Order: sequence, then structure tokens, then C-alpha cells
Amino acid sequence: MRNIILTFITITSFTLGYSQTSQGIVGEENWFGNWTNFNPMTQEYRNTNKTLAGSIMEDTTLSSRYTYLLQGVVYVTNNATLTIEPGTIVRGDYKSCGTLVVTKGAKINAEGTDVSPIVFTSNRSTYSRRPGDWGGIIIIGDAPVNAHGGLGILDFDLRQEFKVYGGNNPESSSGVLKYVRVEYCGRKLSLKKELNGISFAGVGNKTTIENIQISFSNDDSFEFYGGDVKMKNLISYRATDDDFDFTKGAQSTIDNSIAIRHPYSSDNRKSRAFEIDTYKKLEDFNSNGNITSVQANNITLVNVEDNDQGLVKEAIHLGKNSHLTFENSIVYGFRDFLILDRQLPKKELEEFLRLKNIRISHCEKTLIQSPIKK
Repeated sequence: MRNIILTFITITSFTLGYSQTSQGIVGEENWFGNWTNFNPMTQEYRNTNKTLAGSIMEDTTLSSRYTYLLQGVVYVTNNATLTIEPGTIVRGDYKSCGTLVVTKGAKINAEGTDVSPIVFTSNRSTYSRRPGDWGGIIIIGDAPVNAHGGLGILDFDLRQEFKVYGGNNPESSSGVLKYVRVEYCGRKLSLKKELNGISFAGVGNKTTIENIQISFSNDDSFEFYGGDVKMKNLISYRATDDDFDFTKGAQSTIDNSIAIRHPYSSDNRKSRAFEIDTYKKLEDFNSNGNITSVQANNITLVNVEDNDQGLVKEAIHLGKNSHLTFENSIVYGFRDFLILDRQLPKKELEEFLRLKNIRISHCEKTLIQSPIKK
């Protein structure tokens, strides 16, 4: 599958060898390398022989010699650091909705390598894995969020003392995520309680977020609730909902990243590659807080089925009181490139949306300004 994807990218001019001023994902070498997997359903993973459950309250290292079962909601607490060796496999339990939560003050140090990535995946057998087999990863920090009182509440059925995120420290660190794969995650707990591949809640900019692939998430691949984050070399593959979702005043810089969508992997609730807003409900908006601001550079957004029958329509949705700078990027195969949910005069529009050096291909419409329902 990796060769198919790279062939597709090449024939549509999304090559991997551009200079830093070119469009789409770049790199002197193929940074997809050996750590990605675009067909994880057939991947044989070792059986689990260690179990993670309850709370991790002191510095702990997961060894690549073992394969771990993530059972229920596992909390890293008490300012502890969870270190995961390169090549370690963690399998989320299907029955108990295995979920890893790194609480405020704690850290995760998951630094794999190009040849030995760290893998979070389903504990179900080959060919039986499905999106939403397990929960996902939640990282909670103390960077600013747009919420009344400066603190947000995660509605993920977590323990009460660990639901709060945000604070006043944009330069805080929640650790390292590098050369990590996350597969078949995003369990939907209910209609309004949906876990993502990785949820970053109030995470600060000293956190390293690089070379991460999330595949077959049953909700968003990456969601950012406020915080101040910088990330690069992210891959979202066949998410059910959004690939990259930014909300609650997130201050985000995303470089050299790709979303590969398939219409029939998506749900029917307006799935997009980029979803950007500051609030879901106006009453939740804090006029004294940050508005969501996304700086996106060298991005490739691909809808692999070029037709109007699937569930994916627009590539990007930009909500009210939100800002997007989108540069040196390629968008291919969506019905619409970008939708704003309000009408703005040109001068005001330029304050919220800046586009530079964008190649749009096989899209019917480019920019639409109209009130639409979320």
C-alpha cells in the first residue's frame, strides 16, 4: 500500500523531493521511510504479554521486549514520565476500550526511530480490526485555552480530577511523540463523546510532535483543544471524521504533513481534512482569550476517490473568529477547497484567511463564503 500511495502522489505531482519553497509535502528523501504502514489490517503483531491498567504514578519505561495490553483507561499521573522504547507495541483492548491519558504535569517520552517505530494498535486479530476498536491517546497540558475561566473540561468519561485542561504556560512540555503509529482508534462512547486518535488538550510548545501516522481513526485523527503546539511530518490516513481539528483557541503551526481521505471511510457529519474553529457554541467563547490560529506550511490534502458521490465534500472549513495561514500546499480531489461559515468583505477576510502558493486540482469550487450548519 505504501508504494500505491507514493505512486499516486508522484503521478499527481505531489513529489517528495521539492525544496522548502515548493508546494505540498517536501523532503530530500522519502520521509515516509520504513516506519509507516498503510495496510495495518494485515500486519501480524505479537501477542500481548504485559498489561497496563489503572494509574502509572511513578517514572516507568515500557520495554520493546514486551507487547503491552492497554486495558481500560490508563492514567499517567503524579508528574510521572512514561518512557516507551523504540519498537514497542501497545495494543488497545477492544472489550474495555483501552485508552492512554497523560494527565496535566505528567509526560510521555515515546521516541521511536525510522526503522523501529512505536505502535499503538488494536488487540484484535488480522482482518477483524476496525476503526474504533479502542480509545486512543489523550495528552493534557497547562497551556492557554479559550474557555471561561481559562480552563476547559474534556467530556471523555474520564475521572473527574483529570478532566480539566489548560492554564497559563504556553511553553510547557508534555514530552515527546516521534516516529509513532496509532491505528484503529477513536471509539465513539456516545453521539457527543467521541475519542480521537490523539487528543492534545492545552498542550504547550515545548512538546515534540513529529513523524506520527494515525490510520483508520473512527473520529478525528489529530485534535487540538487550545494550547500552543508545533508539529511536523504528520500523516492522517482514512479518518472517519476530521484529519486535523483545531478548536478552543489553539495556536498551532503544522508543517510538512499529509491527509489522505477516502469518501467511504467518512461519516455523514461533514468530515473535513482541516476543521478550524474557536468555539462550538457561542456561549462558550471567551472574548478575552485567544482565537484559534493555524499556520500550515507544505501541506498535501488528498481525496483519493475523485467523485461527488462520497461523504467528503470540502477540504477545509474555517469557522468564525478563527485564523488560517495556508502556504506552499496542494489540495486534490475535493468538491470544494475551503468553506467559511460567514460572509466577509475582502479586507476583513484577509485578516482571517491568508493563502499563498496553493495548487488546487480536481476541485469544483475554491472559496465559498456562506452560512452553513456545522
